[in-house]
Amino acid sequence: MLPGVIYEKLRLSIGARPAQKAVGAAFGLLFAAGGAAFVALPLIADGWLRSVISADESCPSADEISGIPDQLLPESVRDCVSNGSWFTGGFDDGIGAMRLIGLLGIPFVLIGLGMALSALRTAAWLEGTRATVRRALRAHTVDLATATITIGSFAWRRNSETLQSTTGRIPTLIARDPASGRTITIPLHGAGLAQLPSPELRALAEAIAANQDGDARNLATQLRTMADNPLGVLAR
Repeated sequence: MLPGVIYEKLRLSIGARPAQKAVGAAFGLLFAAGGAAFVALPLIADGWLRSVISADESCPSADEISGIPDQLLPESVRDCVSNGSWFTGGFDDGIGAMRLIGLLGIPFVLIGLGMALSALRTAAWLEGTRATVRRALRAHTVDLATATITIGSFAWRRNSETLQSTTGRIPTLIARDPASGRTITIPLHGAGLAQLPSPELRALAEAIAANQDGDARNLATQLRTMADNPLGVLAR
């Protein structure tokens, strides 16, 4: 065991707060429900169109002319029956045009479910030198003691609810396993916070300090500095 490294599972403060998770999950489910309605609508419209066409007394139903050869039917009846079959997209023979249009709703269902799962499942934790990041469908683990570690960043808007909103940069820790190529990204900020809490930053620093790469050790020093100066990000 390495000195200073915390081997108990330490959950990192990334992702949304519980209330925000509930709102995100609800929005995703509503989005998925809208896509499902789009898929179901052509099926409902199909039944409605069939009832409308069959209600036309001038156009007999398929049951009424069943067994009668086409050549014995009046031309007006043949035209009526053929137009009705074309209008409903030939559903008796397979998937019609309207049902194909309904399939366009499937991506919206999948996107909505992905949004809900992402809101509920996004999390990260540290166990010794191994960091795990879980997204909507899967989790990836990388050993920070052997990984190639770099720093990235993304834009963060402060005071977005006011006219004095400003945009800053929030650093992220990117760890890549040299053997498998698996990569994880850990935002160095917490839910509703400018940066991760100091104990979490120090735990990450100790895990990275076990890395033999000089740049990684320098990064560990920077993380300790962030932990000792939690208002540093806000002051930029």
